[in-house]
Amino acid sequence: MSKARIATFAAASITAVLLLTGCSSTPSGTESSGSSSVPSAEVSAEANAADEMFATMMIVHHEQAIEMSDVILAKNSVDPAVTELAQKIKDAQGPEIDRMNDWLKAWGASAPDMGGMDHGDGMGGMMSEEDMAALEAADGPTASRLFLEQMIQHHEGAVEMAEAQVKDGRNTNAVELAEQIIEAQTAEIQEMQEMLKSL
Repeated sequence: MSKARIATFAAASITAVLLLTGCSSTPSGTESSGSSSVPSAEVSAEANAADEMFATMMIVHHEQAIEMSDVILAKNSVDPAVTELAQKIKDAQGPEIDRMNDWLKAWGASAPDMGGMDHGDGMGGMMSEEDMAALEAADGPTASRLFLEQMIQHHEGAVEMAEAQVKDGRNTNAVELAEQIIEAQTAEIQEMQEMLKSL
């Protein structure tokens, strides 16, 4: 290889390294679950296949939780505690979707495509199309109970996915988010189980 080609190759390699390490390596701070002001500079380019899978699948998982919450928030005669929980879930998971989309861009991975994806396939806790239709068709009191039952199952699936990320993931930001999901959604599962007893 000529000296000129070696020099060109070395320059290209250095540029690639700079691009990969250009994002801030400062660990993300502990943010509240409802915070949406998350700087994209926190994203680390160090990610493996488990990190990409976690972000891709959790985005879709979160999107369905928001869809379920929107159904409840649009209904009348829903138990106020259930309405409050639905809003809390929506406020927390929306910003997390934004974070994970930013990570996928930084990692050079594709954002998830919902086209052709059947609810309930491939991810723990996902509601089927029939489940979603039942929630939409239910009256307020019935929907209150159904939402809690479905969201407990949904959260359990998210916790399993997050536990796999903690075990297999490499990206520190993604592992930290997974740990936050485990903590927050485990607590919400317990909260929903108690709410069911009072309905």
